Amino acid sequence: MPSIAVLPGDGIGKEVINEGLKILNFMGEKYNLNLKFEEFEVGAERYLKSGELIPDSLLKQLETFDAIYLGAVGDPRVPSGILEHGILLKLRFHFDQYVNLRPIKLLNDRFSPLKKKGVNEINFTVIRENTEGLYAGIGGILKKDTQDEVAIQEMISTRKGVERIIRYAFEYAKNLKAKLTLCDKSNVLTYSHGLWLRVFEELKKEYPEVQTDHYYVDAITMKMVRNPEIFDVIVTCNMFGDIITDLGAELQGGMGLAASGNINPNSVSMFEPVHGSAPDIAGKGIANPIAAILAAAMMLEYFGRKDLAEKIEDAITISIQENLLSQDMGGNLSTSEVGDEIVKILKRG
Repeated sequence: MPSIAVLPGDGIGKEVINEGLKILNFMGEKYNLNLKFEEFEVGAERYLKSGELIPDSLLKQLETFDAIYLGAVGDPRVPSGILEHGILLKLRFHFDQYVNLRPIKLLNDRFSPLKKKGVNEINFTVIRENTEGLYAGIGGILKKDTQDEVAIQEMISTRKGVERIIRYAFEYAKNLKAKLTLCDKSNVLTYSHGLWLRVFEELKKEYPEVQTDHYYVDAITMKMVRNPEIFDVIVTCNMFGDIITDLGAELQGGMGLAASGNINPNSVSMFEPVHGSAPDIAGKGIANPIAAILAAAMMLEYFGRKDLAEKIEDAITISIQENLLSQDMGGNLSTSEVGDEIVKILKRG
């Protein structure tokens, strides 16, 4: 019985997570999945009331679940960075979720921002290292708020961290019979990314069946716009992954269609939409729930039900074709109505 900790979070988080749970509950009942859910209050409200972000006692509780389903964190009443570092990054680091898995898949040609590039060209996956790099938080400030202030943020790349994410990417590409591309900046970041390139070249020898190539990050952003069809799987560091996956989200039709998995194959993994809490539209019932529903589908695939994940994606594709969409996608449905329509499509199948 897979157990899922639900963290709706802030802003539109609860609205979109409700629709993901609607789909998960339907699939659970239809296919006897025996899914178990428990919701926890984590986010701005908890912080403003008690000063707590995620106490150790809650982390201990979360360790007993098979996965975490996260809505969004972020609130204008809380200074930027507090919730993101104290919740999102804390969860990733505590559970050592070293893989950030980001599918970049256009589901309908009309949402492509690129001329003459459609569903056949925009379909690849970015595998982003998730616990090291500039996000490790190594650094400090000297002589703050003076003319002599010095701010240092260090990029951390360990042999263990680099090797395990690149190996994960090789295995992922091998299973898909796909090409693997390394994205780095080893011509300038010669120490940190020199390690990435050396490990990549070493592991290539263990995976002779996997076709590979290599681009610097500036070149890869150009190629993603000009020739996205050349990519199958991209592996990269934390910072570059953060940037190119947002570009990828726009290629697939916008943040409202972008989902991600924070994976540790040997611990608790976490699934979330990547669009943020959108406080300006929270409570209006107009948020697009598709990214949250796609994140729910990724969770089912993580539980070994790729077949059900594909059914959900197919249902979303049909909902787009039939314009059963929220306002931001050119439709006129509310958040809950989008979820209802996707359930109706799933019932047809």
